[in-house]
Amino acid sequence: MILLVRRLLFSGGFPGPGLPFTPSFHPATGPLEKGRKMSHSQMKAAFVSNLNGTSLLEISAGLALPPLCTVCRGLILILLQLHHVTLSWRWGAHFFTDFAVLIVPLVASCTILSSVIFFVPPILTILGILLFYKIYSKRHYYAKAPAQKIISAFLKISVDSKNIPSVTMFRVYINLATAISILAVDFPLYPRRYAKTEVYGTGLMDFGVGAFVFGNAIICPEVRGKLGAKQSRCYYLARQLFSVWPLILLGLGRLISVKSIGYHEHLSEYGVHWNFFFTLAVVKVVASLLLIFFPLNKSWIVAVIIAILYQLSLDFAQLKMIILHGIDHKGTRIGFLNANREGIISTFGYVAIYMAGVQTGLYVLRVKPLLRDWIKVGYHLLLTATTFLVFLYICQTYIDAVSRKMANLAFCIWIVAYSLTFLSWLILGNVILVFTKFLIKGATVPCSWDLIQTINTDKKSSESLAHQNGRELPSLCLIAAIDRNQLLFFLLTNIMTGLVNMTVDTLHCSSSWTLTILYLYMISNCLIMYVLHIQNITVKCW
Repeated sequence: MILLVRRLLFSGGFPGPGLPFTPSFHPATGPLEKGRKMSHSQMKAAFVSNLNGTSLLEISAGLALPPLCTVCRGLILILLQLHHVTLSWRWGAHFFTDFAVLIVPLVASCTILSSVIFFVPPILTILGILLFYKIYSKRHYYAKAPAQKIISAFLKISVDSKNIPSVTMFRVYINLATAISILAVDFPLYPRRYAKTEVYGTGLMDFGVGAFVFGNAIICPEVRGKLGAKQSRCYYLARQLFSVWPLILLGLGRLISVKSIGYHEHLSEYGVHWNFFFTLAVVKVVASLLLIFFPLNKSWIVAVIIAILYQLSLDFAQLKMIILHGIDHKGTRIGFLNANREGIISTFGYVAIYMAGVQTGLYVLRVKPLLRDWIKVGYHLLLTATTFLVFLYICQTYIDAVSRKMANLAFCIWIVAYSLTFLSWLILGNVILVFTKFLIKGATVPCSWDLIQTINTDKKSSESLAHQNGRELPSLCLIAAIDRNQLLFFLLTNIMTGLVNMTVDTLHCSSSWTLTILYLYMISNCLIMYVLHIQNITVKCW
């Protein structure tokens, strides 16, 4: 099994039947040399077309960065508290600290550091080990006790399981990666292999689309419903129908604005009129409808059935030919279904991913006060992800390769496997931070578990710093700020991306100018969310 997983990761997937070769596009070659006869909008569309993706191992290296950055940020804050060095209570100091540690590495990893991405996780790991060793050597509790005794006592503590920071981080980081990529992809500095693939392949942005759906499913109304509460089966459907109207409105807004200003479009991504807002809205409603007829704890069975039946339809009911070449097999866009065939038909695959996310959310969001239970959760998620990677190898070898455009069986397996992997890494990162807080008297870290069961030694002094910082430090957190208004953040980044593309010739930007634009773009988006957060404003009218 280990050999199969390693082969799959290093190869980046195995080509399925009919896997075409599509050359990568570069602004200095290909259509842009002939682009004098092409409009600027057509050149931008060509720049993000006909791409093949990257290896699964490179995507894994990218996914390792957020958990490592989170751990390093937490250890830095604890080390500052250990030396009685506190950040200024002004929110600006907290904002720029979070931005420097959490956002700057993510932008750099998909631009100037993309060629050395495999070296970044080891460097961050070494940094984290050094920070942890420094803190461990100055620990307040069990100063002279052996490591075995410390770990034994640590496993007995309880955490506030009503707040699950790993789930919050999963959704926020996927949103952040999406925000970075949707603008960066229009610049030559962003590697073409990270962009969305044309037909087959695994790109970083391909994973972002699927993980966005998975993340929404984890905290869907059905999962967050109180255990034992007797709600009508139609209650959650009605609630979901009411909650998706902003997505429909945003989808219509994007459609009208794109058509009216002649903004560049990649038509073979979703179609002429369709976009991701519509996909997300339809998936939510269909999933809620399915959960009326099927038990919530059987969501994984529904996911498997849908994914398999959809793959059979792709192979034997000519759905694949319809997606790739249209109903008339001539590639025309006549008729609503034919014009939007990619977005409409691929919805089946995203529903399967959503149902798998529902099952994951049901498992993860159960109340687990003991920390040892959360360690088991992380282990089980990682074990399940490894099993899915074996299935992915088999699927790509004998059935079909990963295709975001079709959202086929291999794509569904890949998204679920990597989502579970990413979530397990975030849980592990939070366990490390909790262990560090366990050793340091009164240490606090934003967006990490709060210890319920603490050591009785000098209880008054151990709580003093928590009382001083408890209301300030956790609230001044960029992750919490984005989590408060995630849909608004997603909308804002889309609008800002459009504005940048309308005012800047992204195809011919230098590396330094590209980085300047990307960092200003991310600072602006994050700063707006941060200001809303510290003002305790949640923009939600549904």
